[in-house]
Amino acid sequence: MTDTQSMTLKNRSALSVTGVTEVFGFDDSSVSMATSLGDLLVKGKTLRISRLSLDVGEIEIEGTVDCVEYTKLRRNKESFLTRIFK
Repeated sequence: MTDTQSMTLKNRSALSVTGVTEVFGFDDSSVSMATSLGDLLVKGKTLRISRLSLDVGEIEIEGTVDCVEYTKLRRNKESFLTRIFK
């Protein structure tokens, strides 16, 4: 996967994100994920993941999106085990 990413938000109710490498967790008010450009947090109401394909790095989220926030910038690629034992 390359270090590219795109986000498309339609009417604050449908969010598409590419460059997704992992989903950490989700509920009806937030979705937390790792992307090729950093960790991303989506907050809102009645959120649900309508499509997830980690093979191609895409996620689609439906619901009312209130906030899209990068929480950590990834400067170098760390292995999964390195992140666990930090």
